[in-house]
Amino acid sequence: MDYELIRSARRTIGAEIKNGRLVVRAPCLATRGAVERFLADNRSRLESLLDKAREREEKKAAVPKLTAEEIRALAAEARKVIPARCAYFAPLVGVTYGRVTIRTQRSRWGSCSAKGNLNFNCLLMKAPPEVLDGVVVHELCHLREMNHSARFYAEVTRVLPDYKRRRKWLKDNGDLLMAMLENGG
Repeated sequence: MDYELIRSARRTIGAEIKNGRLVVRAPCLATRGAVERFLADNRSRLESLLDKAREREEKKAAVPKLTAEEIRALAAEARKVIPARCAYFAPLVGVTYGRVTIRTQRSRWGSCSAKGNLNFNCLLMKAPPEVLDGVVVHELCHLREMNHSARFYAEVTRVLPDYKRRRKWLKDNGDLLMAMLENGG
């Protein structure tokens, strides 16, 4: 099994799939034999994860890329839709906010500044409306809690009791939406 080995001051051997490749993390003093035993003991699970990662990469490669014109149209639509969703949910969250900016980002769906300004990815227009609302509420709740603590998530689920389902959709499908920008954004 082909893998990249990273040694560090950790206590156990672990593995992850990163960009379709197997990365093994091991303690500095772990022997090559210990690493090989770990791989042998976990071979079927790791091979299954690698297969799924390769399938995912193939799906991402097959996603149609957006043209610059399509991205501008998405951003224009987002500039109409997203501020309206912020205005709808802000009173439910119990906050006020500053500026709403629409961006074309390759790794973020939204962000909230300490000054209360909100940023959103125009690709959210390609997600189901309830997923877009989940990101809006998530960022608005950061105006109450600037972290991802239990209190923060309690606030989010107070407004959207099914937030976990919405978040799961983005976790499961977000990379395919982001792949629309590669080579096109």
